[in-house]
Amino acid sequence: MKITSAEVFVGGPGKNYVTLKIMTDQGIYGLGDATLNNRETLPAKYLQDYLIPCLIGKDPRNSEDIWNFFYRGAYFRRGPIAMTAIGAIDMALWDIKGKIAGLPVHQLFGGKSREGAMVYAHTTGGDIEQLLDSIAHHQEQGYQAVRVQCGIPGMPKDGYGVAGDGEDANHFITQYGELPKEEIWDTDKYLRFMPTVFEKIRERFGNDLKVLHDVHHRLLPREAAAFAKELEQYNLYWLEDPTPAEDQSALKLIRQHSTIPIAIGEVFNSLWDCKQMIQDELIDFIRISATYAGGITHTKRIVDLAHIHNVRTGFHGAPSHSPISMAAQGHLNAWAPNFGIQEYLVLGTPECDALFPSDHHYKNGMFHISDAPGLGVDFDENQAQRYSYERRYHPVVRLQDGTMWNY
Repeated sequence: MKITSAEVFVGGPGKNYVTLKIMTDQGIYGLGDATLNNRETLPAKYLQDYLIPCLIGKDPRNSEDIWNFFYRGAYFRRGPIAMTAIGAIDMALWDIKGKIAGLPVHQLFGGKSREGAMVYAHTTGGDIEQLLDSIAHHQEQGYQAVRVQCGIPGMPKDGYGVAGDGEDANHFITQYGELPKEEIWDTDKYLRFMPTVFEKIRERFGNDLKVLHDVHHRLLPREAAAFAKELEQYNLYWLEDPTPAEDQSALKLIRQHSTIPIAIGEVFNSLWDCKQMIQDELIDFIRISATYAGGITHTKRIVDLAHIHNVRTGFHGAPSHSPISMAAQGHLNAWAPNFGIQEYLVLGTPECDALFPSDHHYKNGMFHISDAPGLGVDFDENQAQRYSYERRYHPVVRLQDGTMWNY
């Protein structure tokens, strides 16, 4: 079996999904996701100009050698662009392997460790009451775990992860602009207010609800340590990205002062980015994604290392990942002995389902992978012709005096 061609498609309903399709001489094809959020054309171009020409003629069953060919064969290694492009190829090759074997991909890892993977939803509100209503709405949909973000009094209501005035907090997804929007951040106001949010959540919903919160890199290490210590009484499932992920030694300070579970890693793209924090057990959940971390092959290595050190998975799953990436992570979730939880934002609009048909599904707080061969997701090229690339940017953040801060 040989690879005969590969094609990259950019576009999708409301998102610039980057979809790779690899064809073989036996008519079997594989699909991969190379969506690097708000930098989508870069991995697409890297695939088209540099990686795809090297794929032609290779045996797609040799995915391990192909992965190392692109990783070890590159003098300038790693980085989100290269690893996202390699990740798409790797997903597509595992998709082909599963189709050849007539098995879903998780069976090639060793089979299922669970029937369904617990997922968490995003809940939000411009104020506490709106947030509490959003949580109640998602509980009615069966969610057992929610990430909570709330507007802070004295700060603009449309900050990170928060629905602004007139927006539906129950179906809110951050919309990115054609140029970067500038958000305003005030650490003191945040630190004073957020503990009251968790107090109200526990008063209304009790202790069984799994509550997660994303600081999104906004705190200095001392601030993060004090904040984590104060939040212990509210029994959070995790505190995500309390400080910028680059400074991993800062996690030691948090560990010295708090037992709150820490989740980090969605901006990482290799084992080497997170090796120290896993081995030193400075985190409790690793948040890498199969797209940004070089595909299934490399993500599985990270999961195996994490397992040894009592770190559970909590894969990134924002809507910037296409259903192909979510399927790849779904198979890893089904297998991983150290599975924790999966981020989940509903992608199942009629337009998205038409572009990426599959039988994977959500039910009662769990994501279920189908038994279809390969990744279990298809791609409709006719539907893809409806969409084209539209440039978008993440917001940027400034303090109230104008100083640039961490997004």
